[in-house]
Amino acid sequence: MKISMIGSGNLATNLADALFKSGHDIVNIYSRNIHHATMLAERVGGLPVDDLSRLSPLTEVFILSVSDAALPTLIPQLCKGREERIFLHTAGSMPMNVFEGMALHYGVLYPMQTFSKQRIVDFSCIPCFIEANDEKTETAAYTLAGDISNRVYGMDSDARRYLHLAAVFACNFVNHCYALSADILESHGIPFDVMLPLIDETALKVHGMSPQDAQTGPAVRYDENVLRKQSQLLRDNPLVKEIYDRMSLSIHNQSKKE
Repeated sequence: MKISMIGSGNLATNLADALFKSGHDIVNIYSRNIHHATMLAERVGGLPVDDLSRLSPLTEVFILSVSDAALPTLIPQLCKGREERIFLHTAGSMPMNVFEGMALHYGVLYPMQTFSKQRIVDFSCIPCFIEANDEKTETAAYTLAGDISNRVYGMDSDARRYLHLAAVFACNFVNHCYALSADILESHGIPFDVMLPLIDETALKVHGMSPQDAQTGPAVRYDENVLRKQSQLLRDNPLVKEIYDRMSLSIHNQSKKE
């Protein structure tokens, strides 16, 4: 298919790379920053543009990989005069109906993964979630997703909101905990890489065990002596101390459900 990528960030970079490698034609890369568009175009081909009016009329599918906040402003400008084309956004928490009234064929292609420009991922194992307003869009979305991933699922906007919420806990919050760990270690001259074997084993365990069964540490048994001492070590950082206290309580409460 002939595709124009709207966006040149982390997700757009990885998705455009996967689509290009699977044989699709990336005809345009649009970004407000022409330098960013050019960098991605050098990887996947296509003409970099910073003006929506310069997007190729040959485009069959427009894929929007931009911030959630940008979609309501960008969609009317993009769809105007192109209503017959297919439009897909890639956002986890935005409903499909953001296109309603502005396009005839629209939907969602949401790849659930964390992305960085500096690290191109293997898309074949990334779950992709599809929603479409009509058969034409559904066929296109499933074709694109199926060409790059072995795990493609249909999911409506309401369910996808909860999927994205769960992903925030499993990825963004976990990564923030890494950052807090790194801060504690750095302040005492300890390198963060000593944590990597622990991080790797923790992640590997939930491939064969439920997260509840994999949980260990003082909060599971609510060892008040250890918890109190560790909490006091954070007394100079009230926000992190509160996170520690509340997370420990949440872990203990979760363990009691078993």
